[in-house]
Amino acid sequence: MLKKAPLFFLLFLTFGQSIQAQKVSPALQKADSLFGAGQVAEAYPWYRQARDQDGLQSGRQALRMAYTQEALGHYPAALYYLAVAQSLEPRYATWQKMVILAQEHRLTGYPDTWRQNLFIALQRYYYRLLQGLLLLAVLAGTALLLRRRTADRAWWAVYGSYLLSVGLALNVLAPGRVGLIARARAPLMAGPGAGATWLTTAAAGDRFEVLGRQDLWYRVRWQEGEAYIRRRNLLLVE
Repeated sequence: MLKKAPLFFLLFLTFGQSIQAQKVSPALQKADSLFGAGQVAEAYPWYRQARDQDGLQSGRQALRMAYTQEALGHYPAALYYLAVAQSLEPRYATWQKMVILAQEHRLTGYPDTWRQNLFIALQRYYYRLLQGLLLLAVLAGTALLLRRRTADRAWWAVYGSYLLSVGLALNVLAPGRVGLIARARAPLMAGPGAGATWLTTAAAGDRFEVLGRQDLWYRVRWQEGEAYIRRRNLLLVE
């Protein structure tokens, strides 16, 4: 029997208020029909087909897949789809659901702090902010070019400083790549090799920021430093 998944109703309402028109496929239509009829377990394979074969993905779809996986007791998969929904449209309610699941299973990588909440708010408006800043840069640059004969050098210096500041700000706010541990008891190593020093063992569902890739390994942020984990043990949120 399926277990209840708290907070998902709120998440559905939150996403439902901002869902934009999206492409549909027979698989997605079938999945929505089954989910609406309460057959959530039967809907999941169709959602997978719509995502993996048809290339269709939305926040609502990811939330429904997460709901099904948590109801079936597969909390690492539920966290993965919640992370996908969060990457598509960052929301405080989605993150709080992830935090609750992580705390229930003693997972790491899910901070519940005011800094994280502020970061979510900034990420939510990242693309709108990007468009506004770039539009302002184009308008200012055009104005300076039209008046290049009379424009003082100080204005060009201000414009250059603005572009530099925009680049730095957007680089800081840009969503980073994250991954979730896909296998239980995955070892974190000090280097990209089986002979490197063992650091700790990660649990299925632990979340890490991905810094890079080297051969068969991902380089991730761990505590105040870096660690390496085999690529097969980490599922990137994409």
